[in-house]
Amino acid sequence: MSKRTATETDSSSLTNSRANKRAPKGDKGRQNAASEDEMGEFEDGWEDEFESDEEVVDGAENEQEDGMDVDQVLPAIEESDEKPAAPNVFIPGVHKLESDEILEPDDTVYIMRHSMNVNWPCLSFDVLRDNLGDQRQRFPATAYIVAGTQADTAKNNEISVYKMSSLQRTQRDPDDSDEDDEDEDDTLDEDPILEFRSVPHFGGVNRVRAQPMPSSSALPPPSQPYYVASWAETGNVHIWDVRPLMEALDVPGYSYDKSRTHTPAFTLSSHGRAEGFAMDWAASNETSSSALRLLTGDIQSKIYLTTTTPSGFSALSQPFTSHTSSVEDLQWSPTEATVFASCSADQSIQIWDVRSKGRKSVAGIERAHESDVNVISWNRATTYLLLSGGDEGGIKVWDLRNVNRKGASTPDPTPVATFTWHGAPITSIEWHPTEDSIFAASGADDQITLWDLAVEQDDEETGAMEETPEGGRDVPPQLLFVHQGQKDVKEVHWHPQIPGTVISTALDGFNVFKTISV
Repeated sequence: MSKRTATETDSSSLTNSRANKRAPKGDKGRQNAASEDEMGEFEDGWEDEFESDEEVVDGAENEQEDGMDVDQVLPAIEESDEKPAAPNVFIPGVHKLESDEILEPDDTVYIMRHSMNVNWPCLSFDVLRDNLGDQRQRFPATAYIVAGTQADTAKNNEISVYKMSSLQRTQRDPDDSDEDDEDEDDTLDEDPILEFRSVPHFGGVNRVRAQPMPSSSALPPPSQPYYVASWAETGNVHIWDVRPLMEALDVPGYSYDKSRTHTPAFTLSSHGRAEGFAMDWAASNETSSSALRLLTGDIQSKIYLTTTTPSGFSALSQPFTSHTSSVEDLQWSPTEATVFASCSADQSIQIWDVRSKGRKSVAGIERAHESDVNVISWNRATTYLLLSGGDEGGIKVWDLRNVNRKGASTPDPTPVATFTWHGAPITSIEWHPTEDSIFAASGADDQITLWDLAVEQDDEETGAMEETPEGGRDVPPQLLFVHQGQKDVKEVHWHPQIPGTVISTALDGFNVFKTISV
């Protein structure tokens, strides 16, 4: 990937992306007092007994140069035209909100920003492919997602397909608008519309994943299935056909067969009563007719493989067993159809090949993090790069070409990059679908961060002026953006068809946003 210096990026992206810190009311009184003192000094300056010869000469010179009377030059008017001081920037881990302070987002750094509440919190969701086209830039935007609930009782849970429409460009203050903005007409003062269709799901949903669709391919017709898998807290993994639910959101009066949507197409019970969170789909080839493969990992360290056959779904009876603790996440290789990676609460990352005998991993990093490895993401463009996020809040980037094969006596490889910005466990991490140096992460510290590995610190240009804000915490040059405002963020995904758009789920609902930094 190409490298660029930190000075080549928009320095305002990181600074303004954080919420503003509203000053206490007492500050306003002090500012007014200061203005009155300055006005008093100006008026006293024209009293004869205090006027010096030098001041008279200066006044005459000003009259000749400006071509106007001296009494028309009023510094007080100039002071009233001055712009107010920029709002304080709230930096997580450095600043702390006082009782009379609130966080306010700075919409000048958002191209789009929307919040949507739902009936029950969703721990997990996935983006569904649609027929609206790729590389969409126009507003208002529309997105489809599937999510699973965490309701008050097991019987109240659901799998829901959401249609998010009327996602308008974020409005800005007229004084801050760019006159050259060609899309200014796209900005309307309208709230987003959230519609959904649901099917009952017994037990809370730990993880939801939709089957992969080849890029630039069309959504299958309503008569063909579009599968979504759900990891239930009961220990079962269900596979659902959500294609009719999507059609019902688009076609008024559309009627579908509930026997097709409300009953799982397949239920995997191999995990017994052990629940899990790790799950990932893979297609053998870049065609919609390819056999699908689904990996699921549970808290008892077992990983099972389920595949499609001409007659339906089939689960392999023998699990993959090299981890010694809960399997937290799974990722198929983007290029090798039989290879996948896993991470675990045993602090390791393992690499597997389904063709290997004994169902054991073929390579791995035994001490990838200092604590549980919660999430991983495999780069789809630069396929030797793997991201990992740990329970200690650390983010690491690994070069898989340096990973040791099982049985090797060499020590674990060193990560090519390590970031310790988050102050709580990393809950989700994902590479950008097309930019191989950019990724998004979320943490239990209520932050969503956007990063670019291609940014490097240029010591010659910055010199000794390192960016060290109040509190002594360095801001990594690779950190592009910090999004806040959600409580208990659980998962974050890029939208593959709307470039730069990020969707996240948290205890208080969904956020959809697009920033000026990506």
